[in-house]
Amino acid sequence: MKHLLLLALFLFSCSLFAQKPCDYSANVIDSIGTYKSTKEYMISEKKFAGNSSYIFCSLALTDGMPTLSIQLLQKSKDFMKANCFDKNSKLFLQLNNGKIITLMHVDQENCGTLLRDDKGFDNRINSGVFMFMKGSFEELKKAPVTMMRIKYLTDTEDYIFKKEFISELTNEVYNPETYFINYLQCIE
Repeated sequence: MKHLLLLALFLFSCSLFAQKPCDYSANVIDSIGTYKSTKEYMISEKKFAGNSSYIFCSLALTDGMPTLSIQLLQKSKDFMKANCFDKNSKLFLQLNNGKIITLMHVDQENCGTLLRDDKGFDNRINSGVFMFMKGSFEELKKAPVTMMRIKYLTDTEDYIFKKEFISELTNEVYNPETYFINYLQCIE
């Protein structure tokens, strides 16, 4: 009986501390190089007064270089300002232990694409790719992220990370605070 209880406790603790399984949207190895990217994960959702915005991210490994891809989606019937990424754009992640991790934008200028749907809404889609600085992986694997700041060409925006939320768009549960703790191992 004692051994059965210990075995049950051991199995429960293993499942409790297990990392999330890696789910890739792309995993390519060919003569040009290697590319591996995780599926997009929602880290922010805001809906207010007919306006909505979503932020998705994915981790990628291109020929050994780890990157974070951010996709921002905005939907509104009102005017939406264009936030552009340029070579000086940065992404800052504040951890709950007070440390700040900086990611540098790749040298691609991008102001997004504006599309109008059949219901009269303007939809802006903007993407950015950010490179991890040396030594930032270890800190991101240890502590949850509490806030993200994106420095655009002409503006800076802050996003508070929630511990958990249920998306109105996908009806799925997301845990943005622990995204890096759970998924960085997928691109190491």
